[in-house]
Amino acid sequence: MARRPISIKIKSSDLVRIEEILRSGVEQVRVVLRALAIRQLAQGFAAPQVARALPLTAKAIRQIAHRYDSGGLDRALYDRQRPGAKPLLDESQKQRVVAMVCGKPPEGRARWTVRLVAEEAVKRKLVPRMGRETIRVLLRNQDLKPWRKNM
Repeated sequence: MARRPISIKIKSSDLVRIEEILRSGVEQVRVVLRALAIRQLAQGFAAPQVARALPLTAKAIRQIAHRYDSGGLDRALYDRQRPGAKPLLDESQKQRVVAMVCGKPPEGRARWTVRLVAEEAVKRKLVPRMGRETIRVLLRNQDLKPWRKNM
């Protein structure tokens, strides 16, 4: 049983905007492919025909068409903003760790190491938990290299 063809009606202003996107040459490839798919669907091609012409699946093309119908051109062309991971350290925690690193290392140690900074920050209860990579990135961003010299 074949699926019924998707028929979308594109506003003339959206069609003009699609043509601008295709001519501009400074868009992401996925945006250009989605614009091409919408334009071909508006010309009356079925999703499998568009899929043969573009490196997209028929399912992806149908999803683009449904997103256009429900949310307009921006929703069809662009992905939604993703929240991303929450930062592990807030600014006050970062400042406390940097201040600790700028001070003297613990007894019996000549200098700070990334592993030692992570252990001491948790031990001194500056942060609830901390990994070595977080410390490395923090120190790199602050341009601190305590393992190279005494600070």
